[in-house]
Amino acid sequence: MHLEADLLALVEPETGGDPEGRACYTRSSLRSLAARLGRGCATTVGRLLKPLGYSLKTNVKRLIGKVHPQRDRQYRFIQRLKGRFLRSGQPVISVDAKKSELIGPFKNAGARYCQTADTVNAYDFPSEAECRATPYGVYDRRANHAVVSVGTHAATAQFAVAAIRRWWEQVGGARYPHARHLLIEADAGGCNGHRPRLWKRELQQLANDTGLSLTVCHYPTGASK
Repeated sequence: MHLEADLLALVEPETGGDPEGRACYTRSSLRSLAARLGRGCATTVGRLLKPLGYSLKTNVKRLIGKVHPQRDRQYRFIQRLKGRFLRSGQPVISVDAKKSELIGPFKNAGARYCQTADTVNAYDFPSEAECRATPYGVYDRRANHAVVSVGTHAATAQFAVAAIRRWWEQVGGARYPHARHLLIEADAGGCNGHRPRLWKRELQQLANDTGLSLTVCHYPTGASK
């Protein structure tokens, strides 16, 4: 009992996590706490911490840096604009590029039932890859349907607009035959960010070819998380 009280006195000043106490963590390791207690071992310390609500935690990506003072206003504007498009029957799509992957016999997370495990390369050298696959998704908000294009090069503005063009030619044009406008939602960085001039030039070419009036809304920094 005295050991638990002494342990709680050590961890309380450096406790983080849920303010209501459902899931807590401490900055010190089990071995460090055991050494500071001067008795017991790391296994005992872990066993005593568990009923107190402490558990192992990894880092969580939540910090987005300095928040723009008009961040909420930006979100509300996009929501109002999106509502107008949807009410008038005009298509609204959300676009984004995802992490590229090396194609070849490389190790990836996941498991499957089999009698013999697959043999893969010991190292993930890009020179050993057949190519690098880059997925780019176009999500139709109204239809709740997405089309993913996979390129074999880096995520460029040309590739991004080519994926939107492919969606329109294969799906969007038939789904919205009377559409005159298209709203595109995108994050603020990468190949479809608000700065790349090539993104704007390729979009203008798409508008010229399809006759659509394109409106692009960029979400504030950190929205993709």
